[in-house]
Amino acid sequence: MRFLADESCDFAVVRALRKAGHDVKAVAEMSPGISDEEVAVLSAGEMRILLTEDKDFGQMIYAKLQASAGVIFIRFPANARLSMPDMIVRLAEEHGDRLHRRFVVVSPSRIRITGIPLFV
Repeated sequence: MRFLADESCDFAVVRALRKAGHDVKAVAEMSPGISDEEVAVLSAGEMRILLTEDKDFGQMIYAKLQASAGVIFIRFPANARLSMPDMIVRLAEEHGDRLHRRFVVVSPSRIRITGIPLFV
């Protein structure tokens, strides 16, 4: 699968997804400091699912109707972060194509995948 990791995304997730064979670009490596809007446009333009821990992307996608290839919003408290990379890899492997054009919220105990396709 193809992902774009926002700067807010823990780099352990990027490493774990790459190790599992996924194509992951990281904003921190290629264009640090770009705006959320630029990140969203890059993600949609390259058809990469956005990995983020920034709740502003939910507002951008739903309120502003920003085009999106999909968003995985990661919500892990400090005491559960060690399990986060494995859970995101498992999410990609178990749900694959169901993640495209969806808004997904992942927490240590729950995965929510919207049933409504996002705008592309």
